[in-house]
Amino acid sequence: MPPIAYLSRSVTFSAAHRLHSQQLTPEENVQVYGKCNHPNGHGHNYKVELCVKGEIDPITGMVMNLTELKECIAACITEPLDHKNLDRDVAYFSERPSTIENIAVFIWDSVDQHLGSGWLHRIRLHETDQNYVEYFGPTSLGITR
Repeated sequence: MPPIAYLSRSVTFSAAHRLHSQQLTPEENVQVYGKCNHPNGHGHNYKVELCVKGEIDPITGMVMNLTELKECIAACITEPLDHKNLDRDVAYFSERPSTIENIAVFIWDSVDQHLGSGWLHRIRLHETDQNYVEYFGPTSLGITR
């Protein structure tokens, strides 16, 4: 059996959003999200760490060609999210709050669709230097490719 390795690459993007749930009243939104519910929104410089898992190819010595991974990151993260207002420019967030957790799920789903199911191991999304979320996707629930 070939050895298994975890290959990671990071990228940054800047985006604005407003933490707001259409299922809450205006008062409840302020109570839950505080200043992050400001009607004009606010922005972050996000950092995404994308980790794929796979067998090391005995011929190439790679889990995945980094060029392919960079193209995936551009198509699934940079192009749809960088310098965007997530709530207004990304349809995914028209029906759900643009929390760091939901952004991580959006990234996972986009990358998983682009690469094919089963490559992703983890998404780590930093919203600030102090706040980040890790998402392991459906595989953490025992679902595999």
